[in-house]
Amino acid sequence: MKEYKYKINGNTYKVGIGDLNDNVVEVEVNGVPYKVEMDKAKAATVKVAAAPKAAAAPRTSGGEKVIAKPAATGTGAAVKAPLPGVVLSIPVKVGDAVKAADTVVVLEAMKMENAIHAGKDGRVASINVNAGDSVLEGAVLITLE
Repeated sequence: MKEYKYKINGNTYKVGIGDLNDNVVEVEVNGVPYKVEMDKAKAATVKVAAAPKAAAAPRTSGGEKVIAKPAATGTGAAVKAPLPGVVLSIPVKVGDAVKAADTVVVLEAMKMENAIHAGKDGRVASINVNAGDSVLEGAVLITLE
């Protein structure tokens, strides 16, 4: 029998606790024996949630993927996305003459707007993305001639 001393509201109690047999414990408080019946513990129920499935890549109403993949360009200089993000705006049009420092695409990445510059003087030959498109790093945004 294990013995403990408790102090409750200033009164000291000497408590001896015996073994547990079928949810009944013999307890002795200040020399007076008691049989204490404990409630039976209910079995814990564990629910296992199904593993979440990966979401499919977003698609347009026509069924095409929204993410633009890096594309090989024919002739001319390609202005590529330096990091993955979302195209916010394209301030140039096909045929516009641009200087190396001109902003040709505004890309949002990590909640920051990034101005993508032409990189060299030339004329816009093609625009390969639209505002709102998600692009991967290395995706060709604009082709200059």
